[in-house]
Amino acid sequence: MLRISKLTDYATVILAALAQDPEHLHTATALAEETRVAAPTVSKLLKQLQRAGLVSSTRGLHGGYQLAKPATQISAAAILDALEGPVHLTDCSVGHGNCELEATCHVGKVWQRLNLAIRRSLYEVSLAQLAGLDPTQVRLPELEREMKTAASRGVGRLGVNRHE
Repeated sequence: MLRISKLTDYATVILAALAQDPEHLHTATALAEETRVAAPTVSKLLKQLQRAGLVSSTRGLHGGYQLAKPATQISAAAILDALEGPVHLTDCSVGHGNCELEATCHVGKVWQRLNLAIRRSLYEVSLAQLAGLDPTQVRLPELEREMKTAASRGVGRLGVNRHE
């Protein structure tokens, strides 16, 4: 099953809270209270997000955390990459040379296409959309067209023709 971890989910909730008031510095304690994520987890995630360049911190009495760039410029892909690394459905979906069965396998290219489609979709969704700050409906027009075309040709899952 393709699923993000709880930590990635919590990180997205924390980033969405920061996006609600991007000019303000937020302490880890205040973010924990606001998001209802445990304070140690918030601190751990903020450090990871800072290392990834998604949040910046200011030290001192009036310090805290804020987004390192506008929420419209932070993609869902960047969030997943920061917490889980790049999405790879299979070893071969990364590219050539990562699987011992590559020479005889016939499904690797399809997995690579699927992985690319997922990555593309993740890049098209911004933190602003995830946080509900961007009224633009999340639409993936190219993927929607491909799916409609495939359905009209009778192509099922993984590109297999249902009529064969």
